Amino acid sequence: MTPRTGLLQIGQVAERTGLSLRTIRFYEENGLVAPTARSEGGFRLYSDDDVARLEVIKRMKPLGFTLEEMQQLLILLADLAAAGADNRDALTDRLQMFHEAATARVTALREQLAVAEGFAATLAEHLPHTG
Repeated sequence: MTPRTGLLQIGQVAERTGLSLRTIRFYEENGLVAPTARSEGGFRLYSDDDVARLEVIKRMKPLGFTLEEMQQLLILLADLAAAGADNRDALTDRLQMFHEAATARVTALREQLAVAEGFAATLAEHLPHTG
């Protein structure tokens, strides 16, 4: 049976996002994403919005955000999308805090990468040179 128009089965979502089925199910079990619908056969069906949520999660994971922080940001992004002008400033302030946290984590990762590259270069100096 073909899924309803515009909805993807979990395998299609995995292909699109590069996440494993197990990972998608894990995020579902932890309340970060839920399938929009189920097929008559009980298969999970995901919308483009569900896929977008998974993409946000995928980008937060390597920065070390916790599941709770991921949930908070997903709620914030949904609130921002639905917010009126009077509510927008407070939500934008909260988004700024997430941006600052992400930027700090990127900086820390760059520093860690520089140390790792230096170490690899030091090891390379001890290898016999061929050529």
